[in-house]
Amino acid sequence: MEIIVQAGESSKRIDSYIAERSDLTRSAVVNLLEKGNITVNGNVVGKNYKTKESDIIQITIPDPVKTEVEAQDIPLDVIFEDDDVIVVNKPQGMVVHPAAGNPDNTLVNALLSHCGDSLSGINGVVRPGIVHRIDKDTSGLLMVAKNDIAHIALADQIKEHSFLRIYNAIVVGHLKQSEGTISAPIGRSPSDRKKMSVILSGKNAREAVTHYKVIQELKGFSLVEFKLETGRTHQIRVHSAYVGHPVFGDPVYSKTSEQALKYGSNGQMLHAKKLGFVHPTKGEWLEFDSPLPEYFTKFIDKNKQ
Repeated sequence: MEIIVQAGESSKRIDSYIAERSDLTRSAVVNLLEKGNITVNGNVVGKNYKTKESDIIQITIPDPVKTEVEAQDIPLDVIFEDDDVIVVNKPQGMVVHPAAGNPDNTLVNALLSHCGDSLSGINGVVRPGIVHRIDKDTSGLLMVAKNDIAHIALADQIKEHSFLRIYNAIVVGHLKQSEGTISAPIGRSPSDRKKMSVILSGKNAREAVTHYKVIQELKGFSLVEFKLETGRTHQIRVHSAYVGHPVFGDPVYSKTSEQALKYGSNGQMLHAKKLGFVHPTKGEWLEFDSPLPEYFTKFIDKNKQ
């Protein structure tokens, strides 16, 4: 993988810069730097190196290391699959990949059982094949790369904002406008490092744009369609709360999680409904639609105006 530093991109720490310009996590970048797999103008550099305009950064992704994550025979709702990509419908409550506190029973454990060695290795042994993520308690569509070529091609579409992601959510209250755009930068909350927040100024905030359209008004709530232009952590949840209409059931950005339990929802009522992208090797547009889960339809039926 090769990245050329453009005008206006100088004086950035190389680990942060590569994480912004690629689908690699910052920790993965640091690991590659420490192993000498990243060079600048042909020279090995450390993570504190500051970028300069026209620098040529070359990243060598080593062959995948045998994963220590256990394959588990967990049922998967596979929407589409071929040699390059698999699209699954993730249930609410399933974590995407192992992490502290969730070592198993994740989507990755299920994918390892279903796909065997046919998953990309770019994101390391804990997140094989994972190009993008959705939160544990967000249900819906997720695409997974089955080889590194597909992974890079799909990650490029995300960076170029050509990757279609449409969500449905139940939000609290009725919006003043039936459709519009929320454009507000998002960064780590300065008061709570476990949360994200809208930060209108500051170097730690990144551009975040969400388009919305009200589908149906309910008693005290609204069914809203959200289309992501960018893909920041918790973007829809943060933007919804920012405009005064938090996602119902959100345990972090609203106070309605206990109320949502009676409808069968164990968290925010947010569903990744539509997913669209150009096939990484065939070049054809693929688009998928996931029906609303039962906890959504139950809520809508009980709260019709």
